[in-house]
Amino acid sequence: MDLIDRLLEHDHWATTQVLETCRGLTDAQLDQEFDIGHRTLRNTLEHMIFNIEAWGAMMAGQRPNMDRSDRSLDGLIARHERAHAAFAAVARQARDEGRLDDTYRDHFGLSTTLGGTILHVPYHNVEHRGEALHILQRLGVPDLPEIDPLLWEHETQHDGAPR
Repeated sequence: MDLIDRLLEHDHWATTQVLETCRGLTDAQLDQEFDIGHRTLRNTLEHMIFNIEAWGAMMAGQRPNMDRSDRSLDGLIARHERAHAAFAAVARQARDEGRLDDTYRDHFGLSTTLGGTILHVPYHNVEHRGEALHILQRLGVPDLPEIDPLLWEHETQHDGAPR
């Protein structure tokens, strides 16, 4: 597994862990305002997912889908699955074709590399996952997930035996 695969797969897994942790929350909890992130857990999660959708579309030479009407937790989870699969496919294609330094025009009209975008999206998500976990902690949610890359590797890539 190369570094891009590790980055993409950890990012998907970590965001999925946060989304699944939200399953027992009420709409009131998802929409409770805090002084961090995008003010609410739902807004913070939706922002993360929209960014995956938007950057993936731009990298593929498409316009981002602006339909953000389904903000239910199930809707966000489904959007995350679709968006991450599309983003990962474009990222892996760029890697496989040796096009990581190729550029496209982003939403600011700036020349942006595919490789830079592939790094940007997971790093952007790290920041917002931290905010989401902080909100979950402030909501009193027990047993918050640990989403460290090495933990992901041990949980998903090994047979559980010490190495």
